[in-house]
Amino acid sequence: MRKVFITKYFVVAADQTIPDQHWNPFTQLTHSRRDFLRNVSVAGAGWAIIPDLSQRAGRDKPGEYIDPSTPRMGVDFLLNKEKVHLDIDPRVTLLDALRENLSMPGTKKGCDRGQCGACTVLVNGRRVNSCLTLAGLCQGAEIISIEGLADGDNLHPMQEAFIKHDAYQCGYCTPGQICSAVGLLQEGHAHTEAEIHESMSGNICRCGTYNNIVAAIQEVQSGIGHSKAHQS
Repeated sequence: MRKVFITKYFVVAADQTIPDQHWNPFTQLTHSRRDFLRNVSVAGAGWAIIPDLSQRAGRDKPGEYIDPSTPRMGVDFLLNKEKVHLDIDPRVTLLDALRENLSMPGTKKGCDRGQCGACTVLVNGRRVNSCLTLAGLCQGAEIISIEGLADGDNLHPMQEAFIKHDAYQCGYCTPGQICSAVGLLQEGHAHTEAEIHESMSGNICRCGTYNNIVAAIQEVQSGIGHSKAHQS
């Protein structure tokens, strides 16, 4: 077999030099004083331009953007016994209004489809999924979120019972579980353990503390029964 060798030749002008292919301008010195001065001047110009652009962008940036074509509506209601007024997009849910407009992050956004119950709040004493409730439909309503259950530093009996029975683990669903449990007792339909399980089935606990939750509800429920017996 005949072997063929190909040799490459490079022709370089006498006044030219072959650049170093492995030279890195960011980690090594420049080849000449001219290159050095050129790089320094370019870098200096960059540092002078960047702050001006950032300041100009800050001046041109608008505040909260509101689409002029989107209608706004006013709504007034009581939130945790305090009067609230909002001018909002009619499409805003009660969940987003609580979290984004009113800075009430205790109500959690889970599935955002009304399937997990993490967003449960009390509207006029009834349990509702705030992710499926339009804030504009709450005109004149009395809304209680997890932040409004305690009386100052004194926890609500349901909150104390949840702590006592360790009825939570990660705690993400706990605000909705507690609000739903309070609403359940106000409804007065669930009396047995099976009925409580059924009435709380709309609130999902992915940590699986269902038995502890039922125990906490039963304790508060028995306490309410004892207080009514004493009053009679």
